[in-house]
Amino acid sequence: MAKGGPRNPMPHQDAAKRITNFDEVALGYSEETALDEAQRCLNCKTKPCVSGCPVNIDIPAFIELIKAKEYNAAADEIKKTNSLPAICGRVCPQENQCEKFCVLGKKGDAVAVGRLERFAADYQAAHSNGVEIPKPEHPELAQYKVAVVGCGPAGLTVAGDLAKMGYMVTIFEALHKTGGVLRYGIPEFRLPRTILDREVDYVKSLGVTILTDMIVGRTFKVEDLLNEGFEAVFVGTGAGAPKLMGIPGENLSGIYSGNEWLTRINLMRAHREDYATPIKLPKSACIIGAGNTAMDCTRTALRIGAEKVTIVYRRGREEMPARSEEIENAEEEGVIFKLLTNPTRFIGDENGAVRAMECLRMELGEPDASGRRRPVPVAGSEFEIECDTVIVALGQNPNPLIRTTTDGLTCESWGGICIDAETGMTSIPGVFAGGDAVTGEATVISAMGAGKVAAAGIDKYIREKKK
Repeated sequence: MAKGGPRNPMPHQDAAKRITNFDEVALGYSEETALDEAQRCLNCKTKPCVSGCPVNIDIPAFIELIKAKEYNAAADEIKKTNSLPAICGRVCPQENQCEKFCVLGKKGDAVAVGRLERFAADYQAAHSNGVEIPKPEHPELAQYKVAVVGCGPAGLTVAGDLAKMGYMVTIFEALHKTGGVLRYGIPEFRLPRTILDREVDYVKSLGVTILTDMIVGRTFKVEDLLNEGFEAVFVGTGAGAPKLMGIPGENLSGIYSGNEWLTRINLMRAHREDYATPIKLPKSACIIGAGNTAMDCTRTALRIGAEKVTIVYRRGREEMPARSEEIENAEEEGVIFKLLTNPTRFIGDENGAVRAMECLRMELGEPDASGRRRPVPVAGSEFEIECDTVIVALGQNPNPLIRTTTDGLTCESWGGICIDAETGMTSIPGVFAGGDAVTGEATVISAMGAGKVAAAGIDKYIREKKK
């Protein structure tokens, strides 16, 4: 393929088949396809793509190694700054980050950076006898302990970076499984559990200890960690408090938040007969919202047997915040899109279960603070949508436990922990934070980027304290 030609498509599991299983939808590049795609990269000396990567991967360098068929070396190059390459290659919105700055993308298709990252990581896992573990840069730092609260993308990144430096790191995870939002928030058809477990095992192999069933704020508090010999604490507890609509009928049975729905299925395996987790098996499901979480809820509802699944969104197609490939996958799988539609109340049956939603039609006005055109109700346009299950997927606010049990921790009125943007330190010396606990629900890669900032901040803080 000549440089500058169209990118290689990603092979997918057939839509009619995939809605019957939770197997991965995107099948990954073959070696031949990866080589062909890598040849499209111009290896720009100024490396504009790197400026769009929150974890600073040397993208041209790892692609050059793929061109040379040095696939294991390509994966090692990525892991210099990213401990979770197989995850990022699957769920990172590259089109809004590294690929956005690709020179080829100005007139055609950007290089498929994420797909090549996934290929390198998967190839190494399949063809090596074990990943070579880098030696700590400064072994003398092992005398200093750092606590990480939360085993999601931010926490795993902080832990991996600090362990590579030489620190003794312990992650405290509230749930019984590792991964945080990577496990409970992302379905297996986008991120298989074998891949997640493999990436977590790599972080553990760096010397990181992970303790599950440890609820910081209940089992013990942040200040207890500081008093028990940890030099610093990183808070990466994510965003699990749902944003609700506040409309009549929201407490009817059959109505879930997006986070609850996904947790019951992804973590608690409600779709499997050998698990006792209760969940409504829908016939007609409505998902409110149009972000990636909404798409995950929608496509999950199909896979547990829903006959009809509808996305209800108050704006139009161009304003939908989900990744375009997730929207396209949902369309291929038969999801109905009810756009310019806003629910105003939920209607129950005689048993207190939802049976319908009353909605208003909307039209788009002037842009609001988000840059998207503001939806405006159309007077007298009320109508009903019949449904037996509703999933409200409008985002999440930060988990409240740490902020309500940690004296002196400054937070935003809506729950986000306040930090120094350059170091990640909170209002408490030695306590750092990042990811969704600071920003509210955002992307996996943005949480990882925040983790890298905090790791550097923690290193600087400990070094200065010990002078």
